[in-house]
Amino acid sequence: MRKLSLLGAVLVAALAAPALAQDKVKVGVFPVSSSLPFFVAQDRGYFKDQKLDVEMVRLIGGPPNISGLITNQIDAAAVLVTIEGMNANLKKPGVAMYISVNGQNAQYQMEQFVVRKGVNARSLADLKGKKIMSAPGPANVTMARAVLAAVGLKEGDYTLDQLDMGQHVNAMTAGTFDAGYTLEPNAAIMRQSGVATTLEAGVIAKYILGDPRANAWVAGGVISSDFLKTRPDVAKRYSAAWLKAVDFINANPKEARRHLAKNTFTPDNVVDTVPLVKFTKVADLLNTDRQDFQAFIDYSTQLGTLPERVDVSKYLLRF
Repeated sequence: MRKLSLLGAVLVAALAAPALAQDKVKVGVFPVSSSLPFFVAQDRGYFKDQKLDVEMVRLIGGPPNISGLITNQIDAAAVLVTIEGMNANLKKPGVAMYISVNGQNAQYQMEQFVVRKGVNARSLADLKGKKIMSAPGPANVTMARAVLAAVGLKEGDYTLDQLDMGQHVNAMTAGTFDAGYTLEPNAAIMRQSGVATTLEAGVIAKYILGDPRANAWVAGGVISSDFLKTRPDVAKRYSAAWLKAVDFINANPKEARRHLAKNTFTPDNVVDTVPLVKFTKVADLLNTDRQDFQAFIDYSTQLGTLPERVDVSKYLLRF
């Protein structure tokens, strides 16, 4: 009888014991459509399936994400502009290891110039004399200026001011700016509400790479090398969940878009119209893709945005 009582006590204790703790991962998240793999992985339980407790740290733009990666305040970033990521890798090699990258062009839209309703502009050259807002961060501002230079506009022909992404729609609605270099889903929201129209999308592929059909690998999902070195199994499981989300988006883009509604500034009635970038696992990059990626980064070096040439292949992580 005593043995049965002891066994019962052991069983009760086992049932009452808390479940094994999940591994904590902190991720910097910029609430734009290119962060979609994070939202999908979180909402659909992919991180949970990998026994991960993933904390979203809301960080707007590249600089705060890079700061978080360098200081190990975050382990990963949902989306990091590749110019800024490569610049960080020059300062601390491996701080931004890309596990997936986002192709952008006229078909897979992200960056674009929009013009406010009532402003007379039919082409980018017509932005001469206009007041333009820009997505924040040195990479976005540099690309906006480079594209305008490619159509013949020099600094002084226009004004360009950085503005937090959460303010883009309101600023355009209020008439504070004539035009903007903005990102999705903000452009889709502006179009849906009639506040502004897209003047031209896919401008980096067309004006920087010289081919509107090329893929401009402008951003992507990253993990830090410190995360990978100190907790390799956790980093591997995080990456597996992330890449599963990429596969889901590509197989089910319409359903995947629904995850933008509660995670970004996208209203329900706009979700279905938001363009998506070409979410691509590093393992699926073609040789031409790698060449386009290197060409984009080399151009940034020529502009002086990067102080020296970076071999992008060193910072592409294949799982």
